Order: sequence, then structure tokens, then C-alpha cells
Amino acid sequence: MNSRTRILITVAALCYGLMMPKLVTSQSPPPNGSQMQIPPTFPTALKEEEATIKALSQEKVGPLYMLHGNAEIHFGEYILYGDEIEYNSDTGDAKVEGHMVLDGKVNDEHIQAQRGTYNVRNETGRFENVVATIGARPVDKRLMLTTSNPFFIRGKLMEKTSVDHYLVLDGTVTTCELPNPKWQFNARKIDVEVGDTAKIYRSNFALGEFPILYFPYATLPAQKLPRQSGFLIPNFGTSTTKGFILGESVFWAINRSMDAHLGAEYYSKRGWAPQAEFRARPSDSSFVDVNYFQVLDRGIGSPPLNEGGEEIRVNAEDALPHNFRGVANVDYLSSYLFRLAFSEVFTQAVDSEVRSIAFLSNTSNNFYNNFDFQRYQDFQSATPGDVITILHAPGLESSTVDRQIEHSPLYWSYDAAAEGVSRTEPGAQFFSPEGNASLVGRFDVSPELSLPLHFEGWSIRPALDLRDTLYTQRLQVSSNGVATPVSADINRKALEASVDLRPPALEKVFSREWLGRKWKHVIEPQIEYNYVTGVDNFAKILRFDERDILSDTNEVEYKMVQRLYARKTSAKPENCDRPGMPLLFIGGAAPPTHVPWERQPLPSQTACNAGPESREVIRWELAQKYFIDPTFGGALQAGTINVFTTTAALTGTSFLTVARHLSPLISRLRVQTSSKMDLEWDLDYDFKVGQINSSTVFLNYRIGPFTVGGGDAFLRVPAQTNAVGFPAQQFNQYRLLAGYGHTGKPGLSVALNMGIDEDAGQLQYAAAQASYNWDCCGINVEFRRFNLTTVRDENQYRFTFALANLGALGNLRRTERLF
Repeated sequence: MNSRTRILITVAALCYGLMMPKLVTSQSPPPNGSQMQIPPTFPTALKEEEATIKALSQEKVGPLYMLHGNAEIHFGEYILYGDEIEYNSDTGDAKVEGHMVLDGKVNDEHIQAQRGTYNVRNETGRFENVVATIGARPVDKRLMLTTSNPFFIRGKLMEKTSVDHYLVLDGTVTTCELPNPKWQFNARKIDVEVGDTAKIYRSNFALGEFPILYFPYATLPAQKLPRQSGFLIPNFGTSTTKGFILGESVFWAINRSMDAHLGAEYYSKRGWAPQAEFRARPSDSSFVDVNYFQVLDRGIGSPPLNEGGEEIRVNAEDALPHNFRGVANVDYLSSYLFRLAFSEVFTQAVDSEVRSIAFLSNTSNNFYNNFDFQRYQDFQSATPGDVITILHAPGLESSTVDRQIEHSPLYWSYDAAAEGVSRTEPGAQFFSPEGNASLVGRFDVSPELSLPLHFEGWSIRPALDLRDTLYTQRLQVSSNGVATPVSADINRKALEASVDLRPPALEKVFSREWLGRKWKHVIEPQIEYNYVTGVDNFAKILRFDERDILSDTNEVEYKMVQRLYARKTSAKPENCDRPGMPLLFIGGAAPPTHVPWERQPLPSQTACNAGPESREVIRWELAQKYFIDPTFGGALQAGTINVFTTTAALTGTSFLTVARHLSPLISRLRVQTSSKMDLEWDLDYDFKVGQINSSTVFLNYRIGPFTVGGGDAFLRVPAQTNAVGFPAQQFNQYRLLAGYGHTGKPGLSVALNMGIDEDAGQLQYAAAQASYNWDCCGINVEFRRFNLTTVRDENQYRFTFALANLGALGNLRRTERLF
């Protein structure tokens, strides 16, 4: 090495040594404190990432940084704070004194401690006198939860042994916000594995500061979507007919998409009640749910009456390739008496119908093909065997929408079915030639040809329909009027001609504003003529469903629909405040099979938007039929209730007992002034006898957190003059409800619901529920009363104390609450 080279190396080394202290050390704090990035060329770089340190003042001795006052170290997704930090850039170790804080985005942890140590490279540390949150992020002096399972931890010593593992000694854990949690576990040792479980050893469960239960070992879910096998909190309650109730269950997380809930309750006055639920989600487009409930009843009364039984419900669906879809909705009920005695929901307890259906369907190019199995049961009373059972097994149905014939104005469609059907009921049963109950073959096909025409707002649609139905059995009517099924084919052929005439709708837009809205009134008239001939064997046709009640008719139906629309003239958005209790309302828009008091999904609400709002405020439909042929081709039997296709299509209320030209007037009124108000009144008025056949009215209204509602259901069943002991029957029932709050409201929420049977002069059903929610727990208490004739006279007292992410103590199940 020559002398020139030696001189250059010596000068470079001296200059580097003189410049380095000025680069990283400063005893006087610059404005806003000092900030420095460790150059990535340093051998102490953090996993090839930059680490940033900040403090009011800094010192450096070799790889050791001493940070004084408001010290911070930023590394990766973490920030380490402290009054004093001693940081070794070679090892990544940091020693913190005073107001130590570690914030991380990986698990959204926020750890506060008096002092501690932390290694920024392997993300491990030790903290003394610690208060920590996991799964919650501070935002503007408040905590924002970032997972469904946040943890709030206090302890004398906390160790972080890996990114997702924490160990706490002599501490507490809760899901309530500190420093005054509503409940907590005081434990000698808490082992938290984020994404798995929190294991708690030798702990006391405390409400506030008062210990309640001792647990040698307990677990809490630590997953974002927790599913962990194990025993659940026992439940207990009391009932005047069941006695003291004590239950226990276990949850089995079989795998990621499958679980089961198995348990049993003991009724001190009745016996054991096992129950189970199985759920599976094999794919995004498929699911299977199975529910089982049974009561092993010792009996009640003297002599003891056994009201036990079981019910199994299966719901499954799957979307299959090539536009196929499979669905199963199966309900098995051993006896109606069991449902009346033990169902905890009033509408389920009084529902005497049991429906099961399973089908495989295909929809392609507007052709609809279904292969199905159906079973329908209607329990006439609680007496064993008093049930009507109708079976469709198997059945193949095919249909299509109207399809144009080439380029002509004509359209065609069809409906066809090939089924095996059977029906059993007390005193009647369909037999095979061997005398055994069997399926009746039924083959039905109905092609239709139509010619829709439009002219200057007028719409007219004449149609011609041919229907041919073949049965493998028929009814044979004896001389005394008794119908007996016999094994002999019968063919029903019918020709149906119809004309649907719709004049132009009458419209008027009112120029004057009222209530800040512009109004529009629309009147839509409709006239339909229908003629059916060829059904000369109606009395010999077996009855299974709507396909079997076709009769001759010659009739005219006239209908008028009035609509009143309103449109806000301002761009003020609709009031989008959180409504009242979403599941607490009476009735709702539904098909004719709707049960007026049935618990429904959320009622329809117009979406909130910032633009002017348009709404159909009133819809009023009036309809009536004039029967040119009052005997329906001789199918009508005077003195008994007759149900034909034409009458069932008009109303679900039976009215035809004698020959008549005019049907009752059908009125359907719906008023919805806003998304928070709903009024509906369905009325059938019979001018021939001058009386109301049926009337169902209900009103629901929400204002802020308040919900009120009421309804009345009236039905008059006509007398059958040729039936001994069958006078006209009348039913009139009321429902009232009121509520304040909703399920997620902090603080107090209350609700009351009751049903009154005016004819029986008694309270059928009543329920009152109150709940109070804190940030991490809530309590629900409920009184419920059933008074179902002579079967059930019961008062229930139920409660639930729910702990966030832990479970619930009590016997008030979520699906059985008022809200």
C-alpha cells in the first residue's frame, strides 16, 4: 500500500468518527422534539425495515439509544411509548420506565403498564401493573371495537410470548370496558391465544366486585368468529305447569362449516325434555338445519294425562348444476296435544297445520319442472287420530309462461302434473282393490291459447283453456247421499273460455301541494268473464287440493283498484332514525294463507334516500262476482259449505251454502303514510244475508323508539243446514302490543303483547318483557301466560342474563322473546 492510499484511509476514518456524533446525538431538543430514522444500511435495521425513534431528547452510545421525555419507537405495525426508553438497535430490546404503552394493529392491542421490556424484533415483552385491551382501538378518547370478541385485561404481570399469545398472572379478564366492568373473571392465571381461546385458571366469576361462582378452569372465545366446543352455562326457570326448570347443553363445533347443539331440560312436575340442533353450511349456496324437541311427560292431573311427544324440523337447500335446485322443508309432529301443551310461542302452539315439502326443480328458458313430495296434516282437535292427512308422493309438475307462436299475435302456455295422492281422515279413507290405503293416480294437463290485444289504452285478453284430468279412483254416491271411494277410473274434461278486459286507467295529478307533497290519484277498473263447461261429474271427484275443486261456472268478476301516490317536493331525506322493535308488530302484507298474528320478518320499509320520496300511500281494492249460473252446473249442494275454484280464487272465506247470483263484496285496504306506519283492513261483506263474513284489521306505528300496534280478527262460518249440530260459528279475537326501545338499545327496553278472545271471554295469551343492556352484558325478564281451553293454563317466569362473548344464564331463548 503506497503512502497516498494510507493517508486517504486515515483521513476518511477520522472524518467519519468526527461526523457520526453530530448525526445521531443532540442534547438540546429541536422544535417539536427530535425525530430520527435508523438508516437501512445499518446492520441494526429492523428486518430490513426502517425503525423511527422520537423523543424530547436523545442520547446514543454505540447501538444503545436513550430516549427521554415522550419517547416513541415506530416499528412495523407497532408503536412503543414511554417516559424513558432504553433501546438497543442491535438486539431490538427496549426497556421502558413510566407510562409504558404498546399499540399494535395486528391484533388491535393497546397495552398500558407502569414499566416493562419489549423486543421489537421478535415481538415479545414483559409488562408490570398492566391494563390492556385486545380487539379494540382508541378513537377520539373512545374505544372502537374491531372484533366481536374484545378483551379487557388487568394484571400484576403480563407476558407477550409471541405475536398472538399473552400470559397474565394475578389479573382479571372481561369484555366490559374498564375501569368499572359489570362482570369479570378474577384469576391466578390467564392464558390468551388470539384466534383461539382464552384459558382461565382458578378464577372467581364476579358481578362488579362481588364474587359469585368459583371455576377451577374456564374458557372464553378469542376468535373473531368464535365457535368452540364445550358445555354452556346452565339455564333454569319456573312454570306453574312444568315446575322448576333446570337445563344443560353442550355445543360441538364439528368443523368450520358444521356444528351441533345438544342438551336437555328437567321439568320437576313433568319429566325430561331433550332437544338438539344440527347446522351445516357445506357451500355458499347450500345449508342444512335440523331441530329436534321432545318431552318425556309423566302426565298431569288426576288421573295423569300424558301430553308428551316430539317434533322434528328439517330445512335444507342446495343450488345444483344445470339450473337445478333442491329444497327440503320437513316438519314431523307426533300429536297436536304436545304442541298445545309445550310450544313456547303462542302462534306455534295454536297452529294446527303441519306442512312438509321436498322438491327438485329446474328452470330453463322459462320452462318450470318440479319433482316433489308433499305431506299436509290438519289436526281437527287435540284428540289422538283426529287429523286429516293429504300426501303427494311422488309428483311431477311442468309449466311455462305465455309464449308467442312464431310471429303471430297468439300465445300459448300449459300446466301439467302427474302425481300419486292420498287422503286419510276420521271416518274416510281411500283404498286400493285389496282394501289397503294407497296412492291415487292423478294425471292433469291444461294447455291454454290466448290473444292479448291493446288499443288506445284498452287491454283485452281472450283465452281458451282445455283441461283433462284422469283419476284412478272415484267417489261413488249411494242413495242415502254417502260418498264412498271405489277403485274405478274417472276422467274429468273441461273447457274454459275467459275474456279479461281492462279499460284505460283514470289518472289525476293534483297541482296543489298538501303536507309538502304532490298527489296523484289512479283508478284501475277490470272486468273478467269466465265460462267453464264439461264438469258433469263433480260429485264423483276425490278432493285433495285446488286441482280437484274445478266446477262448471258462468260468471263475471268486476274489480276496481284505487291508488293514491304522494311525492315529496323537497329533497329532505326521509327520517332514518332507528325504528322501534323490528319483530314486534301485528300482521303484515302476506298471501291469503297468512296467519294474522304470526310473528313476521321485518315489515317492508322504503329505503332512506336523499332525493324526493315517492310512495303509494293508499291502495284500495274492491271486487265482486256475479254468477250467471248460480248452481255451478249442478255441482252446488244446498245446505252445506261448497268450495269451488272460482270462490276460492275470490276469497279464503267460505260463503256458498245456497244458490246465489252475487258473491260477497271483497275489500282490501292498505294505508302506509311512511315507513313507520302501516294500516291494513281486509273485509268480506255479504249483501245477500246483510252481514260481515270476515274482517281483519291491524295497525302498526313507530315513532322513535316507541312501537304500538293493535288488531282485530273476525270470522263467521256459515251454518250447514243439513248437518246436525253445526250452527253458524263466530270468532272474534283482539291483539294489542306496545314497546319501547329495541334489541340493541343501551339501557331500558320494554314490551307488552296480549291476545283476547271476545267470544270465549278470556285472555288467550299475554307476555311482558323488560330488558336492560350495558356495554358488555344485559338482562331480560319476562312473564308469559297461556290459556288454551282445557289443555293449558300456565304462567311462566323466565329470564336471561347475557354476557358478551361468554354466554347466557337463564331460559329465555332468543327465538322466543318478544324482541
